[in-house]
Amino acid sequence: MILLKLTWYSLWNRRASLLLTVLSIAISVALLLGVEYIRKEARHSFMNTLSGTDLVVGARSGPIQLLLYSVFRIGNATNNISWDSYQHFARHRLVDWTVPLSLGDSHRGYRVLGTNNDYFRHYRHGDRQALALAAGKEFTGIYDAVLGAEVARKLGYQVGDAIVVAHGAGATSFTEHGNKPFTVAGILKPTGTPVDRTVHVPLEGIEAIHVDWKAGAPVPGFEVSAERAARMDLQPVAITAFLVGLKTRSAAFRLQREINDYPREALLATVPGIALAELWRAIGQFEVILRIITVFVLIAGLLGMLTTLLSTLNERRREMAILRAVGAHPRQVFLLFVLEALILAVLGTLLGAVLVMLGVQLAQPWVAAEYGLHLRSWLPQAGDGLLLLLVAGLAVIFSIIPGMIAYRRSLQDGLTVRI
Repeated sequence: MILLKLTWYSLWNRRASLLLTVLSIAISVALLLGVEYIRKEARHSFMNTLSGTDLVVGARSGPIQLLLYSVFRIGNATNNISWDSYQHFARHRLVDWTVPLSLGDSHRGYRVLGTNNDYFRHYRHGDRQALALAAGKEFTGIYDAVLGAEVARKLGYQVGDAIVVAHGAGATSFTEHGNKPFTVAGILKPTGTPVDRTVHVPLEGIEAIHVDWKAGAPVPGFEVSAERAARMDLQPVAITAFLVGLKTRSAAFRLQREINDYPREALLATVPGIALAELWRAIGQFEVILRIITVFVLIAGLLGMLTTLLSTLNERRREMAILRAVGAHPRQVFLLFVLEALILAVLGTLLGAVLVMLGVQLAQPWVAAEYGLHLRSWLPQAGDGLLLLLVAGLAVIFSIIPGMIAYRRSLQDGLTVRI
């Protein structure tokens, strides 16, 4: 107890210089805990990109590829699904609802998704959160469009603006459907998912802009006006994929097997949660890199503490001699340095934890407003406790060097300081 009190008085006597050391450790710990928090939140957000959907169905390829183009709008489908096959499973006795998806066009680098109003009723993200409109309404006409939050913000669109869809998914396209523009009917609130980067139009609108196209190019000398196209039969011949909601979730694997064995067409059904977990494992290696970087930052902070303790050794030789004069053993001098490092590490970790907690609280409303992500409040978990123990353990290890030097010098100096 006396040694602990002496350690505290020694630290307080040098509080100005040691404050920077505590801040350095606190920033390192805050970065370590912050990265771990971001990693967990990123995984949570990623796994909840699509929720409330029991199956995603597309042409036979692979579960990850199907998820990439149907949910994340990355890449293209290997093939389309016939409308008859879609209708067959939409009327299945186990199916509660379906949402058709048609991809292939874009607008200034953003993917255009053809669907119907069931998309707005049944699509869920996060913890089963429904899509909500920030302005306007869902599409009611063939040439209406509902924009994701990022599309509207980045391109500066408002309700009532006209947009032209281009053929293909590239950022730049020289084949636009300029004679059939869409009108922005609504703008969605941010979701923090690929929905924010999507232009949503009716399936009939996708068919209408392609009535005078063939094999990915306009038919020479043949052009159908927007008004005439709107009066035509615009039932799709094929779609890219569709989402399925079941009456009972226990039937998911049963229907999945039935779809995968469908004899009329090569289809693939995947359970979103399983495919998302598999995709996360495939791209989750960056977590390891982040952890390695933060560990190096933490070591750098502790090295700063070590440097501070080493730099004061000569100045504190008189202090060590006085301690020896009042009966302190060299082992106690050694423990003094270990306790100093431990106290600095504990103060730094506590301050770092407070910084993370305050940072998350301050960031929550901004992130929710800008990106639609609802960050969970940060509280220390079991894993965080282990990290803090690791910091304390490393601090003790680092303190061994100045402690051993002080131990030897106290033996050599005795009661007389040799400078």
